Amino acid sequence: MNRNNSWLLPEGIDELLPAQARPLERLRRALLDTYTTWGYQMVVTPFIEFLESLLTGTGRDLDLQTFKLTDQVSGRLLGVRADITPQAARIDAHRLRHEAPTRLCYIGSVLRTRADGFSGSRSPLQIGAELYGHAGVESDVEIVCLMMETLRVAGLDDIYLDLGHVGIFRALAEAACLDAGQEADLFEALQRKAAAEIGELLDGFGLSQDMRRMLSALVELNGDEEVLPRARELLAGAPPAVAAAIDYVEAVATQLKQVLPELPVHFDLAELRAYHYQTGVVFAAFVPGEGQEVARGGRYDHIGEVFGRARPATGFSADLKTLMRLGSTRREPLAGAVLAPSELDPGLMRKIAELRAGGTVVIRALPGQAGDPAQMGCAHRLEKQGGQWDLVPL
Repeated sequence: MNRNNSWLLPEGIDELLPAQARPLERLRRALLDTYTTWGYQMVVTPFIEFLESLLTGTGRDLDLQTFKLTDQVSGRLLGVRADITPQAARIDAHRLRHEAPTRLCYIGSVLRTRADGFSGSRSPLQIGAELYGHAGVESDVEIVCLMMETLRVAGLDDIYLDLGHVGIFRALAEAACLDAGQEADLFEALQRKAAAEIGELLDGFGLSQDMRRMLSALVELNGDEEVLPRARELLAGAPPAVAAAIDYVEAVATQLKQVLPELPVHFDLAELRAYHYQTGVVFAAFVPGEGQEVARGGRYDHIGEVFGRARPATGFSADLKTLMRLGSTRREPLAGAVLAPSELDPGLMRKIAELRAGGTVVIRALPGQAGDPAQMGCAHRLEKQGGQWDLVPL
């Protein structure tokens, strides 16, 4: 690099000037304050770690995205974080060790060897939230709702949700006895919706006619709510785990229709985002004019096991710089602490929205959750009295 172009940055690495940095900081504050009113506590994770700690349990996809270097002090390999989600999982499993559901949020720069969606940047400013300690539809729906609230606070409109479940492909691949190479090749072709290539691959795998038919059907199982009954018909001979996954997706969609009735939901049962460590439902948010998702997430129940404590987990993340570019900061919420029941009573929903708009922290109870509400910082609860919802001390 000569003196005339010494100002150049590597491809996919960017910087923000004051006119961009100011709204970015306003949006950062607004979103973190929003997460606080939902009961999510912020954590700050290290930018660089020992490589084996950083990649534990995440699968080879994150390994390929991670920059590696040698620590001059210890001589061990270090990695620069490419995703904060596994670090948050380690904090929940190893450092906090709560019994009650734990809600964490974070924001920080990550560095990737190659661009991975989110506007083509290799250095996104990742913001996200994770909910640990509850395995069920309600926690997935809460995370999707918080993801939608994130986009609303950022000023994005005309959002639609893409909903899928990695367990469908995983169960079919296992039933077909695909080896690692065959599964990887089919995975890549499904991500590109390459029907002809999928057909050629399946022809070469020596599968039964029924198994070939079910795997090839995945590429067609995307669209509106009619996808789910069609999937039940086309995958009728699949292992029970497939039917259970379809039922789960339908349950998530049904609850979302109750709490976010205006949100368009698109189903894609061949969607396999973060396949190597996601374990269940996956989702992504899209807006018109953007080919890539603007936020994404899903369930990853087993990642904490390698840190000594396997807790159910679900979460989402987005690139703050992408949100700033596409939207506009609108509000700056606040703090407080109230436990609300999980039921979907319209009056309750209005009361929760009113409290949160006024800066009060409201945390939804989850069915069957363990632990004391006081561990989540709750001093009051919402109770229905005389036909209306009132605050009652715990």
